[in-house]
Parts: sequence; C-alpha cells; structure tokens
Amino acid sequence: MTDDAQPPETKLTTTKRRWAADGKFLTGRVTRPEDDRLPPGQHLVKDWPVLDLGQQPIIRTESWRLDVRGVVEHPLSLGWADFRALPQSDRLSDMHCVTTWSRYDNRWQGVAARDLLDQVMPKPEASHVMLTSYDGYTTNLPLEDFAAEDAILATEWEGQPISRTHGGPMRLIVPHLYLWKSAKWLTRIDFRAGDAAGFWEKNGYHMRGDPWREERYSGD
Repeated sequence: MTDDAQPPETKLTTTKRRWAADGKFLTGRVTRPEDDRLPPGQHLVKDWPVLDLGQQPIIRTESWRLDVRGVVEHPLSLGWADFRALPQSDRLSDMHCVTTWSRYDNRWQGVAARDLLDQVMPKPEASHVMLTSYDGYTTNLPLEDFAAEDAILATEWEGQPISRTHGGPMRLIVPHLYLWKSAKWLTRIDFRAGDAAGFWEKNGYHMRGDPWREERYSGD
C-alpha cells in the first residue's frame, strides 16, 4: 500500500466517522489544570477507602465472565483469557467519591472502554449503558461517559491486581464521574436506547454524578 492509498472501508471505520461527525464520545478530560483538579466539597486522601453494599464477592478468574449485550452489532461473552487478550492500556487518573474524598494520580491497567466499543460496535440508537456487578449492584451511564478517553475496565491498580475489596478481578473506572458510577466486580454491560436508574439512582443519587457540578443527589 502506498502512502497515498487509503485502507479498505469497513463497517467499523464507517461507524467511527459517523461518531466523529455527530460529536459523540468527546466528554471527559484526561487532565485538568491544577487549580481545577479538586472538585468542590472534596478533600484529598492518600489511602483508598473501601465502600460497598456489605458483601464482597469472591470471583475466581477461572469462572469470571463479562457479557456485553443490547443494541450492539457484536454481543460478546468473554472469559478471563478472552478479556486479557483484548488490547491492554495504561491510564493515569484521579478518582472522586461522593462521600467527599478524592485521590490523585492512580495508575490503572486494563482494557480501555473505547477498545471494547471497537469490539462490540454500538448501534446508532445506543445512548446509555447499564452496568451490573457480581453482587447485584447496578448503575447507569450515558454512552458518552462510558466512552471517555480515560475510562478503563481495570484489572490492575498501581502495578498490582485490583484486590477483591476494591472490585477485583475487574472493575470499571470512569474518572470524571463520582466513583459510584465505576462499578466494582463488573460482569455485564447492557447497551440501551434509553436511560434507566441503577441501584443508587433509585435510592436518591443523581442520574449522572459529575463531581465538578456536585451532582450527588437527585435534586442537585
């Protein structure tokens, strides 16, 4: 192929051009100015506090599965080896919990959410995802937030496998939203044509959860 030649057109490249034309998947910034880095009402911590619904499921990688379904061209059901065979990425990001703590400069390894999108190819009507965890927890996200550049389905934190207490063997990290949106022990991702409330959203939390807007509760 010469430098001037174009690669063959595929459904994936056509879809990505449509996303670009529509301005999709452009939300979320990997970095912010230092004076805009800590959201209002937050305080910095050095450790990583543990918060959950009272149970921490034990999930062995031999039996772990991630199902990706809904309004997508290519539904997936991935075992651990399948998931680890996907393109692997590194991310550096802050995290912010609705309980008012923030932690800077967390190093993650795993599968970038955008790379998973390349595999499943959401249909044009897809607008949201519903995340489901092994403990039954659910939370919703606009598709643009799931597809943010720094969003990652993380298997490692600071160079080590993510512990069970923090959502291992794999959890989602969406750094530009409050941490309750970053589901632990993730086992299913449903792409939907509309929005629906997850566990905390049904119990008074905000439907989106932007820390810089202090979208903590449904009335914020």
